[in-house]
Amino acid sequence: MPLPLYLLAVAVFAMGTSEFMLAGLVPDIATGLDVSVGAAGLLTSAFAVGMVVGAPLMAALARRWPARATLLGFVLVFAVAHVVGALTTSFAVLLVTRVIAALANAGFLAVALSTAATLVATDQKGRALAVLLSGTTAATIAGVPGGAVLGTLLSWRATFWAIALLCLPAAYGVVKSIPAGAGTTLQGTPARSSLRGEIAQLAMPRLVLVMLLGALVNAATFATFTFLAPIVTDTAGLGELWVSVVLVLFGVGSFAGVTLAGRLSDRRPGIVIALGGPLLLLGWVALATLAAQPVALLLLVFVQGMLSFALGSTLIARVLYEATGAPTMGGSYATAALNLGAASGPAVAAATLGADAGDLGPVWVSALLVAIALLIALPRLRAIAPRVGQAIR
Repeated sequence: MPLPLYLLAVAVFAMGTSEFMLAGLVPDIATGLDVSVGAAGLLTSAFAVGMVVGAPLMAALARRWPARATLLGFVLVFAVAHVVGALTTSFAVLLVTRVIAALANAGFLAVALSTAATLVATDQKGRALAVLLSGTTAATIAGVPGGAVLGTLLSWRATFWAIALLCLPAAYGVVKSIPAGAGTTLQGTPARSSLRGEIAQLAMPRLVLVMLLGALVNAATFATFTFLAPIVTDTAGLGELWVSVVLVLFGVGSFAGVTLAGRLSDRRPGIVIALGGPLLLLGWVALATLAAQPVALLLLVFVQGMLSFALGSTLIARVLYEATGAPTMGGSYATAALNLGAASGPAVAAATLGADAGDLGPVWVSALLVAIALLIALPRLRAIAPRVGQAIR
């Protein structure tokens, strides 16, 4: 894989830390800004909504801009949004900064995904996606738990300041790593497809199908991930510092899942979907049933991180393959699918808090969402992953 892909992953690490860090900070933000835990959890949904809207919008605006300057601009806006978020005492202002940061993140990721596709061979998009997403999984391993520890020892505001500082080496990496000609086609000529033609790709049934499935799996992931902190402290009865341990386990599992998917999603996507999907469903049911037992909770969090990211990244790689007719907008479609799930999952999960299921309501939501995805996917497996026959044999 080309070195620029790994340097882009550094910026994705900073942004991924911001996107996921609220999983360990929700209770503290709720207390500090005098709002409910459910309302604080909606900060994740606000960020994801900004990602969903921002991915196609920012990609459309930036499709003719130089990739290096565009990526740098998005990183700097992202940093400023976190400075304002660290300073504000208003929940409404914090909510707005999350949307602005999300727009910048969406633009960055959409352009990065489209740029990455031009840096590798046409049959290596899954591996390129895995490299970029390694920045996200590294965020769940180191950045998010580190943010949770920083928030516990100091305050949630310190975590926002840390994200702003992380953007500085990320910006340097963009300037130094992205070639001046990045964003051109594999033949070396600038993409000339019309915006209308690229948007028309969204009428393709298989593209819509894999975007929907990717969104459902990611919604399941974020439904539980956003509310892991109260499950760890209240349901399992562990101390606050154990939240960071659980987040690390989830992150290590997600890194393993992305690494596995990176090797299989290009040539053997069917085996990931056909085997990983049912296992993911069983894992959510097991977690909802056994979360009160600390050992089971720790083991299942690792397994679910691995399965969630293996299946989710495989489906998002299929989005990139199906969107080959949209060379500058395809990355935004993948980004939108990821974050449509990240927006809807926590919103639905928040509605279950305080109900009969208590802190475990979000886990049951995750199980339901994966079950829906499987009902849609399994009868259409050959359309989603044309090589599934060969993979199973």
